[in-house]
Amino acid sequence: MKKLHFIVVVSAVLFLHSCKKYDANGKEIKEYEELSKANFLLGEWEKKDSIGVLKENWIAIDDSTFTGTSYFIINEKDTIHRESMELMQDGDYLIYRTTIKGENKDESVPFQKMEEKDSLLVFTNPKHEYPNKISYQLNKDKSVKTTISGIIKGKKSSETYTISQATE
Repeated sequence: MKKLHFIVVVSAVLFLHSCKKYDANGKEIKEYEELSKANFLLGEWEKKDSIGVLKENWIAIDDSTFTGTSYFIINEKDTIHRESMELMQDGDYLIYRTTIKGENKDESVPFQKMEEKDSLLVFTNPKHEYPNKISYQLNKDKSVKTTISGIIKGKKSSETYTISQATE
């Protein structure tokens, strides 16, 4: 019986060990499955209209974190909105943090991914009035529809815009 128990334990250890991936130095390579669902955000995006240009840029800074910047330019030179974003996997959770200069004492506001399906990512923070929900939807034409929503002055409000890959 002890021999059978030993074989089962050794088999389980070998199985678990074989599921992990290692680099050339023998260091375990962690996979960030939740973050990989947001790979479609990587790159330079923009939306041009008669008022100005909204630009958004996302890069992978390491295997568990993407950072982004978003800004709106009018008159081809005046930046009237600037936002820094971070998307990171922490354990099994995908966390989106946003920092807007001049808002929330310049501190980041965290949102947790609560829903994801068919290239749709939805992040929420019910304690934050506006926005309390941010979603990114990859469209079939490879553009991204972004919706932010929440409560402004006691009323529900939302904004939706579509960004496309930058052409410059």
